[in-house]
Amino acid sequence: MTEELEGVVENLLFASEDSGYSVVRLRSGGQLVTVVGNLATTVPGERLHLKGRWTDHPRFGRQFAVEKYESHAPATVEGIERYLSSGLIPGIGGRLAGRIVRAFGEQTLEVLDRQPQRLSEVEGIGRKRIAALQAAWKQQREIRKVMIFLQSYGAGPALAAKIYKRYGDHSITVVQENPYRLALDMLGVGFLTADRIARAMGLAEDSPARAQAGVLHTLEECSAEGHLYYPRVALIQRCQKLLQIDRGIIGAAVEDLDREGKLITEDLQARAGGAAPRETELASGQAGRGVEEPPPAVRPVNVVDPAVYLPAFYRAETGIALLLSELQACPRNSRRIDPVRAVAWIQERMDIELAGKQLEALRTALESEIMVITGGPGTGKTTILRALLAVLERAGLKILLAAPTGRAAKRMQEAGGHEARTIHRLLEYSPREGQFRRNQSNPLECHWLILDEASMIDTLLMYHLLKALPPSSSLVLVGDADQLPSVGPGCVLKDIITSGRVPVVELNEVFRQAEASQIVVNAHRINIGLMPVGREEGDFYFIRQEDPEEVLRLILKLCRERIPARFGLDPVEEIQVLSPMHRGPVGVSNLNRVLQEALNPNRVELVQGERCFRPGDKVMQVRNNYDKEVFNGDIGRVERIDMETRSVEVRYEERRVGYGATELDQITLAYAVSVHKSQGSEFPAVIIPVLTQHYMLLQRNLIYTAVTRGKRLVVLVGTKKALAIALKNTDTQERFTGLRARLAND
Repeated sequence: MTEELEGVVENLLFASEDSGYSVVRLRSGGQLVTVVGNLATTVPGERLHLKGRWTDHPRFGRQFAVEKYESHAPATVEGIERYLSSGLIPGIGGRLAGRIVRAFGEQTLEVLDRQPQRLSEVEGIGRKRIAALQAAWKQQREIRKVMIFLQSYGAGPALAAKIYKRYGDHSITVVQENPYRLALDMLGVGFLTADRIARAMGLAEDSPARAQAGVLHTLEECSAEGHLYYPRVALIQRCQKLLQIDRGIIGAAVEDLDREGKLITEDLQARAGGAAPRETELASGQAGRGVEEPPPAVRPVNVVDPAVYLPAFYRAETGIALLLSELQACPRNSRRIDPVRAVAWIQERMDIELAGKQLEALRTALESEIMVITGGPGTGKTTILRALLAVLERAGLKILLAAPTGRAAKRMQEAGGHEARTIHRLLEYSPREGQFRRNQSNPLECHWLILDEASMIDTLLMYHLLKALPPSSSLVLVGDADQLPSVGPGCVLKDIITSGRVPVVELNEVFRQAEASQIVVNAHRINIGLMPVGREEGDFYFIRQEDPEEVLRLILKLCRERIPARFGLDPVEEIQVLSPMHRGPVGVSNLNRVLQEALNPNRVELVQGERCFRPGDKVMQVRNNYDKEVFNGDIGRVERIDMETRSVEVRYEERRVGYGATELDQITLAYAVSVHKSQGSEFPAVIIPVLTQHYMLLQRNLIYTAVTRGKRLVVLVGTKKALAIALKNTDTQERFTGLRARLAND
């Protein structure tokens, strides 16, 4: 039940600049109460009128959770002084606030509003300082106006602060003219939020602005599902389900957006018949690496329904096809290496006899401008990498090694004995400039580029990489095409392999030393749809349990007791739980909560919303931060927590990285992670819950990917039925991409 509460802000315990979430102590009726919720820019001294509900936090007790609030300026001299000295206005500290209030008393805020020149009456305030204080006061006043305006349409204060940061004094005008600009212009503000505001403002549900915003939102959703384009008819159907308006209006919106260049519609069937290029594309005679945007379509996909792309994905897909074609056509800038002599030399040097497919892979790499080496665990990819590096280094060639993640790059470096970097570091991403420094005008300096874990590389990243690669270089892609596709849009490795345009060698022989591992044997069995097998003493176990709560307790016991006792593995550093889902008893969220309590029962903890961090916690970086040089998927340990500043220090191997109070949403607990987040990593031991409640995500390639993350031990916990469902399910959602056909038809 919604209740009301009124009082004066005593102090601010916590406030997130990004989300607006705050923890406030409010004096109400002579008592201090804790208030939590979106209270952005609230400061001590303010009088608040709140609507919300009382809750009981398991640790912090009774709290008032805010749903909506009104802010009123303080009315007393004491309140005004605390208000001004709170840091609300840059340049006004405690002493200056005292002098200003002593000069103007209860009229202080009115002076700031209407007669700021009178501040010159206060000792120590000159003309320049008056101008700075006036500007700061005006900004705060405008933000509050935006908040009041938006609250009447159901938007919170955190959104108001974001809107003001983006549009400044024009915020209200922008929202009034077209609230859907919020979704189009601002990261983190979705269509549904903009639509809710627009509908509250009375904008017609069939307005062109709403239809266009819905189309772009739907295409963004499609890209989040991995698609590079969406068929026009299917797109309109999907939009109609979202917008509940006539299809004709949506079709007109697609055409308008196409004319404005906000999306690109390509009649791929007509292109197959040789239709003239669109005005936004280059004529074939203009093609060349010196031209940046947009690259031409190489060849069309044989699809009847026109494809609708967001411009960035269209440029990336057509650009990849063009640049790969140029790589194949351009002579190498290094001397050719005789593959026969190279194979004989490397076998003698390494004192091994390469198997048939390994020989084919090495020869093909030395003979081709581009090639792909693919295969599962234990098939010799590492041996080929070492052999190829040795041959190239003997020839005195400049070699670059890269992988999508830091962990994958580290494993590549350890396997090959040659420096390897993440692709982002290789391309020298500049946070300040918001782009890669390595590009067509400043290319990489190399004769050969070898990329590992290529199945993880999405379309946009591959495009940027190829733009930076000199066309006279050689490119080798190494990866397991049967693993999960990239988290980002596209399926680059699979499309390149199936296009038939690039030489591909699949390593499919499991070597004798690898056959001793049940992990390797069962990974290959899973990959062809067979149930895994085990033995009493081994490195692969399937523990059957149907009840999710029992599975949770069993995972807890495995992590805390059984695996450390039997295998001598550290429960935090060396055991990783991989779950298919985020929700439910054995989803990532609940597993992290339970495992944190069991493995790190530290009473010192920093709570933010529903999350808490403790010294010693295992955490993961969840998005790239180039300033800190930590990247999505990096795992570390919390070294220190400063409760006063609400900051956290995390150790990533030998580096320590600090996170301020507003940066804590960049990390999350990592005792358990999703299978997708584990890509590119290996762990000494992995535990994988497999239950029928995961039905929607039970797929063969997901189980295969999870199992191949384990080096010394893999334990599946769940039901045979759930595992059988996963092994039979190869109908993973096909991604709409045109790269395969563009390459095949070139």
